[in-house]
Amino acid sequence: MSTHPTEAMVLAAGLGTRMRPLTDDRPKPLIDVAGKPLIDHVIDALGRARVTHVVVNAHYKGEMLISHLGARTSPRITISDERDKLMDTGGGVKKALPHLGDAPFFTYNSDFIWTESGGAALARMGEAWDADKMDALMLLCPMDKTTGFEGAGDFFMDDAGRLTRRGDAPRAPYAWMGLQIITKAAYADTPDEPFSNNLIWDRMIPEGRLFGLVHNGIGCHVGSPMGVREAEEVLANT
Repeated sequence: MSTHPTEAMVLAAGLGTRMRPLTDDRPKPLIDVAGKPLIDHVIDALGRARVTHVVVNAHYKGEMLISHLGARTSPRITISDERDKLMDTGGGVKKALPHLGDAPFFTYNSDFIWTESGGAALARMGEAWDADKMDALMLLCPMDKTTGFEGAGDFFMDDAGRLTRRGDAPRAPYAWMGLQIITKAAYADTPDEPFSNNLIWDRMIPEGRLFGLVHNGIGCHVGSPMGVREAEEVLANT
């Protein structure tokens, strides 16, 4: 059964160490890419996808991010404040759950942007979501259509869309694009301390509940100054 999410959690609390010196005076989500802060690329995309409520976590130079988001009027934004303690990806989402409803929701890492063809990525994700068989649905990009990605790919995908990790294989064909739809129940029985979303995905894979959708476009991981330049070049040529 497909139900398009109307809420999202944006992960924006990282330290931005690989982005230095650009993050010496601002958090990574406020780095400009093609004339617009990364966080606005993300939230604007969510707004176009009919998301009405976005939770954003904040840690490093969090007061700057909170002030910037306070000037936005749509979608509605709630801050999950991690300035006292950084909770990692899984712990950050878990801390934000009280601000979210019971329906499946997007999580979106704030350092990913992309070009689109053949339909908007978030809309395609909503259409592909099937709560009867999925606990999470990831947006994936073929490795040869990415910039800024390190490593040799993240996942293999079978004909039904189920995912398995690269493991010991020398390469995998797909990189995760920092966007997923996930259920609230996926965070049950998880630590109260910081933990990675990898813990949750590794539970889903043996049960055949982690799925992927291949992106139609070029995916950019904006995790370093070089990643900024590569993303701007991609956007300028589309």
